[in-house]
Amino acid sequence: MNTPSFNRRDFLKTTSNGFGYLAFAALAREQALRAAAEPAGPLAPKTPPLPQRAKHVIFLCMQGGPSHVDTFDYKPKLAADSGKAAPSVAGRYGQTKLMASPWKFGRHGRSGLYISELFPELAKHADELCILNSMATDLPAHPQAFSQLHTGTTQFVRPSLGAWTLYGLGTMNQNLPGFITLNPPGNATRTYGSAFLPAIYQGTKVGGPALPGGGGGNIRRYAGMEQASVSNIKNNRYSTDAQRTQLDLVQALNRSRMSLDGGVSPEVEGVIESYELAFRMQAEVPKVMDLGKESAATKALYGIDGQNTGAFARQCLMARKFVEAGVRFIEVTHGPWDHHFNLKASLERNCDAIDKPVAGLLTDLKQRGLLKDTLVIWGGEFGRTPHSQGDDGRDHNNKGFTMWMAGGGVKGGMNYGITDDYGYEALYNKMHVHDWHATVLHLLGLDHERLTYRYAGRDFRLTDVYGTVAKEIVA
Repeated sequence: MNTPSFNRRDFLKTTSNGFGYLAFAALAREQALRAAAEPAGPLAPKTPPLPQRAKHVIFLCMQGGPSHVDTFDYKPKLAADSGKAAPSVAGRYGQTKLMASPWKFGRHGRSGLYISELFPELAKHADELCILNSMATDLPAHPQAFSQLHTGTTQFVRPSLGAWTLYGLGTMNQNLPGFITLNPPGNATRTYGSAFLPAIYQGTKVGGPALPGGGGGNIRRYAGMEQASVSNIKNNRYSTDAQRTQLDLVQALNRSRMSLDGGVSPEVEGVIESYELAFRMQAEVPKVMDLGKESAATKALYGIDGQNTGAFARQCLMARKFVEAGVRFIEVTHGPWDHHFNLKASLERNCDAIDKPVAGLLTDLKQRGLLKDTLVIWGGEFGRTPHSQGDDGRDHNNKGFTMWMAGGGVKGGMNYGITDDYGYEALYNKMHVHDWHATVLHLLGLDHERLTYRYAGRDFRLTDVYGTVAKEIVA
């Protein structure tokens, strides 16, 4: 469809008389209405090339590196040899002592999965969990590992997993962002950015870092949102109609700029799309984020009134509401899980803060028929060492750690991969972060080798030249 275009010269001509601005705004609005009648833009839903098992992702990101040997990777030999000198692994660990987990593991569900007593509520969902015990990443340093977890690379600025997902699939609600990140770390914008992908695919930040301190490491504590909100979601100066008229004028100028640039300008296109989305969000976002209409039973299910669970419970409930509203990718961050010391008290507190909310999320999604289409992921950038650091702590371990997934087309009630007897290193069915990315995209119906974007003379993809789909875990 051909639509009229306006440039700066037209604007100057029309504003030379008393009615110029209004005439131009009216024409701009007509142009916007015609554009709205055309097929939807880059966020329109797309048909994936592969069978689609998951339509949404909720990534519960535990920033800081949860200890796998204290949570989901049961190591009886570690308990038996506790206090003995730790074996040297690639010369890195030296003569440190092995440290048994302070918590008991038990079998749960019909599958008999071993889960730590730190997760009594989540353990009730054992038959829905696919526990990945053989995760691995390149470096044992937080910034690099956190970057690779989200973007596939430790050092370069690349699009995030959420941005690639949105680019490949579009979204199911044009009035909401397709990728939302709840409570992200303040220094980790690249983990929800779009890099060289069009800006419309980057994550929309909701909430942010709260109080410093806590945990056992040098990472700030992100205590969560008591009542999250999106900045500047309401315009107190202009009515909706006045804002629409103003926006139509601005968008006409933006399209004129594109016309002068030959009709192709990713930067301007991104601005146009983001302005339109921001306008539509004003009506939709407050309704979706309002938890007041949720039943008392639902709030209790998540533990919203709990002193330690309340903040994360709100985020999990909000994630469910975003899925219901059609948001494609939601990330919820909790931390820190960096327990170099004070392991027993800090890990207990962290697990208690998320156990009931996460179990509530799985229950709620299942009751509403959403779990089968929603891939829920839990994990951090790496794990911890089986040997002690000081008297009550564990160091970083990138060679072997645990994540789990549920719903969204994965087999439940199973362990995938094995670490050695102490939990130092993945030995069988090793799943590098590249393999994990490839598998997540596969569950979404996307081929990680074909999901590419041309930039700087080459085709880029999330998994670079790596990645193998773990088909054994696909239901």
